[in-house]
Amino acid sequence: MKFYRMCMQIISFAGCLFTVSCYGTGLEKRQFLIRTSGGTSIPITAEIARTEQEREHGFMERKHIPDGTGMLFVFDRDQILNFWMKNTPTALSIAYIDSSGCIRDIFDMTPFSLANITSTVYVRYALEVPRGWFSRAGIKPGDMVPVDEL
Repeated sequence: MKFYRMCMQIISFAGCLFTVSCYGTGLEKRQFLIRTSGGTSIPITAEIARTEQEREHGFMERKHIPDGTGMLFVFDRDQILNFWMKNTPTALSIAYIDSSGCIRDIFDMTPFSLANITSTVYVRYALEVPRGWFSRAGIKPGDMVPVDEL
């Protein structure tokens, strides 16, 4: 009987862990439209990472990130930003965005890489998405993200 109860407790605990991992990060999610220079509006749903802890964790340990979703990293001031892929198993692309919402750089990133991916200019935001999504959606430097809504 004792063994049965112990097994049930382990199963219950494992079920709790599974439930927590399936319900996501608890980050605020926003849907917005990226405006391309050609006049097209591309929808995206992004988790918003505002705190240092949220920004440091990012997409670490995430194994699947669907197209049309991403994570927007919000910083308090304009600066040269550096990102890496430590503990991140999913291939990503990153857009560096200035304080007016203009995408200044887009780079592809390699899973688990410790190499810094550095913005070429001072920026306020970074948007990570599945690798290649910007290209597939027709988004490039010069396109606009509505940062005034943040």
